[in-house]
Amino acid sequence: MKKPLILALGLASALLLAPVQAQVKDLPRAKAEAVGMSTERLARITATLAADVEAKKIPGAVVLVARHGKVVMYDTVGKIDPAGSAPMTKDAIFRIYSMTKPITTLTAMMLVEEGKLMLSDPVSKYIPSFAKMQVGVEKPDAAGKPVLELTPTRRQITIQDLMRHTSGITYGFFGTGLVKAAYADANLGGTDMTNEMLADKVSKLPLAYQPGTTWDYSHSTDVLGRVIEVVTGKPLLQAMKERVLDSLGMKDTSFYVADAARQPRLAEPFADDRNIGTNANFGDPRVAGKYESGGGGLMSTAMEYARFSQMLLNGGTLDRKRYVSPKTLGYMTSDHLGTAIATTPLFLPGPGHGFGLGFGVRKVSGEASFPAEAGTYYWGGAGGTYFWVDPKTDLFVVFMMQSPKQRVYYRTLMHDMVYAAVMK
Repeated sequence: MKKPLILALGLASALLLAPVQAQVKDLPRAKAEAVGMSTERLARITATLAADVEAKKIPGAVVLVARHGKVVMYDTVGKIDPAGSAPMTKDAIFRIYSMTKPITTLTAMMLVEEGKLMLSDPVSKYIPSFAKMQVGVEKPDAAGKPVLELTPTRRQITIQDLMRHTSGITYGFFGTGLVKAAYADANLGGTDMTNEMLADKVSKLPLAYQPGTTWDYSHSTDVLGRVIEVVTGKPLLQAMKERVLDSLGMKDTSFYVADAARQPRLAEPFADDRNIGTNANFGDPRVAGKYESGGGGLMSTAMEYARFSQMLLNGGTLDRKRYVSPKTLGYMTSDHLGTAIATTPLFLPGPGHGFGLGFGVRKVSGEASFPAEAGTYYWGGAGGTYFWVDPKTDLFVVFMMQSPKQRVYYRTLMHDMVYAAVMK
């Protein structure tokens, strides 16, 4: 046998034995009219966004619309970084912030399906320091100044509470009050903080509400990320990759973008539009840290999040791989608040909506100030990204942008203009 042939056979064997890494691949495409939508009306979205780029309202964006399993719009506008000249690209990497929550929650629900976790479990089963939490209640002192009085919880926080934001845990950068101020002062989530350290700090802070009584947006999903680590014995990203990211081909979805080759693809906001909340600003994912925030730390691209969305729309499967059962996904995307759980003026989903496990859920087609069918589920990120899945219309949308100031406006705009393009 000749030496080149031996080398070739050896190389082939090595390739066969090497671990196979999934690569992201585009979803199938179709003309809008083939799936009951209007090309002309979808083009209005691109034109509107391009005009807003010209007017310097946003630096750039990527929009992906899919129906009946086919992508009918996948457009870019503007620049990837307003400080430079490079145009926005379809593979641009965005800080998706709270769009991390659905991925974290799905990972946890896969553990539930495997019998390794139960929604009724107290969080203290996995993080013992959560066994004796206290609730902070504001009361006036002798001078009429509000002070915090601590009272015991009536029951422990459960895994379900973490998933639906009814744990009593809160955010320090969202709203006011002495408990929220305590969270802000705790400096939760620095890059040198591990998930274990964050959970330990949260367990020592007062709760804003009794567990299971009130929806309050919070670090709950960050704590859920730590639960995943305890159950799997692995860092959160590794657990996500093994169950969700790698097989979906989401190779650019990670907590940091430390490799120099990918850094030119990082989308950036305007210099004066980097604030995502009280004392909270855009971080720099180019420097890898220890913190892997299950509630808001991931970076991703439009197509990678589209593959995640299509898997959800398919009832938990994509490319012949099953992630969760359709019954599990249906349970996650049902309203878990009902009438027993209170909401506050800061209830982000708003009129016509409830909240499931990791997702906001549309309860009725009316009431909200923008169109969507009942049963639609969704969430967005503080940096401007947004997605929704509409099973009744068999449609999903991924909108990637970096502009905290404009995030609410464009969520409504996208709903108005996308549904205007649905013809049947």
